[in-house]
Amino acid sequence: MIRLQGLVLSRGGRELLRGANASVSPGERVALIGLNGSGKTSLLAALAGEVIPDGGGIEQPFKRVTRLEQSLPVSDWPAWRYLLESDRELARSQAALESAQRAADAQQAGEAALEAGMVLAQAHAHWLELGGSDAPARAHSLLFGLGFTDADAEAPVNALSGGWRMRLNLARALFAPCDLLLLDEPTNHLDLDAIIWLERWLVRLPCTQVIISHDRDFLDRVVRASLQIDDGQLIRYAGGYSEFERLRAERQMQIGRERASAAQRVQKLEGFINRFRAQANRARQVQSRIKALERMAQMAPLRALRGIDIEIPPVGDCPEPLVIADALSVGYGDRAVVHQVRLQIGRGARIGILGRNGAGKSTLIRTLVGELVPLSGELQVARSLRVGYFAQQGVETLRLDESALAHLQRAAPAEREQVLRDFLGRFGFGGEDATRPVGPMSGGEKARLLLALLIWHKPQFLVLDEPTNHLDAQTRDALADALAEFDGAMLLVSHDRYLLRASVDRLLLVDEGALSEYEGDLDDYYDWTVRRRSKIAEVGNPATPAPPAHGNGPISGATNSRQEPPAADRRAERRQAAERRAALALRTKPLDAEIGRLESGMSAMERELAAIETELQDPALYASAHQTGRLSELGKRRATLVRDKEVAETRWFDLQAERDAIIEEAAQTGD
Repeated sequence: MIRLQGLVLSRGGRELLRGANASVSPGERVALIGLNGSGKTSLLAALAGEVIPDGGGIEQPFKRVTRLEQSLPVSDWPAWRYLLESDRELARSQAALESAQRAADAQQAGEAALEAGMVLAQAHAHWLELGGSDAPARAHSLLFGLGFTDADAEAPVNALSGGWRMRLNLARALFAPCDLLLLDEPTNHLDLDAIIWLERWLVRLPCTQVIISHDRDFLDRVVRASLQIDDGQLIRYAGGYSEFERLRAERQMQIGRERASAAQRVQKLEGFINRFRAQANRARQVQSRIKALERMAQMAPLRALRGIDIEIPPVGDCPEPLVIADALSVGYGDRAVVHQVRLQIGRGARIGILGRNGAGKSTLIRTLVGELVPLSGELQVARSLRVGYFAQQGVETLRLDESALAHLQRAAPAEREQVLRDFLGRFGFGGEDATRPVGPMSGGEKARLLLALLIWHKPQFLVLDEPTNHLDAQTRDALADALAEFDGAMLLVSHDRYLLRASVDRLLLVDEGALSEYEGDLDDYYDWTVRRRSKIAEVGNPATPAPPAHGNGPISGATNSRQEPPAADRRAERRQAAERRAALALRTKPLDAEIGRLESGMSAMERELAAIETELQDPALYASAHQTGRLSELGKRRATLVRDKEVAETRWFDLQAERDAIIEEAAQTGD
């Protein structure tokens, strides 16, 4: 068990932690939460033994500790070969095996040859024990899960872009066996498909994990507890980020924080979503969005403390429609990435674009905003339309030697300085922060400045490509609130599922060179992505099944008319469909029963874990040496429950996959 006792930690003369206490049990997955600059990364460094605390102590018994590297890797090796070297024990075993092989080859006969052969056998056995025989296959599988193609895996590390090299850092952290895994923003540079894969990988990884992330959906699916750094202390909460927010909100309410603004916010949100309730084909997406927005309203007391208040001005008079694409093909040079796009965007459109990395999402939106020329087809953009485009690489356009205020003054030279300062203050650039040079700013601060410059121009059509990269949770919440109330059109590419749920009511999918309507919600997309990856793993090639629930016609809404069958045929079809459903239910019944038993067992374990977490949050437990036995007992029981729950979850996943395969097989064969 990791124990932090009276921990004092400073950086640059500023005290980050003072007298902090906390514990993490073996096998536990814990989120480390706090504002930017609160000391999260410094605490990870202390857990890794890279920083010596200023006071107190860290009991950290794990020998094999892996921390996600933040610097770009440099190597001439192929990516998969570079990945193998992250397992240092395996690399040493490989070197020993090669040395033993050379020694054995040098001996022809006699006792020396016999001894060399025994050394070679021992080296080979140790290499096999460490998984050396299947290590290249495991490396390729891991890289594929993170979005690497076969060509990417074979490419030299130095030939990869910065984003892909950061993914390679993550792959190295995941490949080598470890007892303690420390991850700092692992979802940065990942698309949604890769994040979904990473969630499942981490849930099955049998080691203790401490994770820093601003992606609430990711944390909700992966972690089982949260440690918040607040005013120099560590406060433990049970559950993921949403549960942390809920419990923290309750704590704030208990000390008398007002909630009148929350009720007003709920009323606004209900009015906003009423216009979507009547659309039956959007029912699941609308319900998902309602839940997300209601949760935003419930968190209003906390949002008031964040210091960020993004507000997008009303669009006013606006052309209609804004964008029309007909038979549009987009790409680079003579290579089309997405073909025959038919799309119409009107005022009030709120569209999220899904698709794996490399499918063409960014290429499509760059064409729609005029950065790329269409390869063929027709693209009409309304004259005088004000477009606000946030690109992933937009921060590179900022002038590093100038301040936030100077950037805004260049955009509005005739405006009074106080007006500009007030505007920047809403984005967290108040007082002296407004005049600091951009160069030393963090990635999150630069992204906030880019958003401020974009919103200053009062856009009527927002096109956002991964706007939350580097943003902390408070700024993400502020952006989600602002987008929810924006009355213009929006096109959003994001791996942040919370932002998508809170902001869009229509989903499009870019897949296999086509853009089509996605009628499901993000939970459906999660399930489809998991099934698709399972199929790829089974057949051993990157061919993907067609996604479910797509529209039959072009996105513009054209329909396929067909002859209605006679009534007798319809009755026969209904009878046959009922028979197929009964047969399918018979096949899945044993699986459903076991799934039900597992879910009941996991619920019981979750209740017991919650009770243990409550007891562990009691300061009295740590105040007396007499409580050491009880603390150890709770830690052991929690570790056992965590392991048992992991086994149950793995079995649950396998059963669900088996059930999905039966259903899909029945759908394909008509049985």
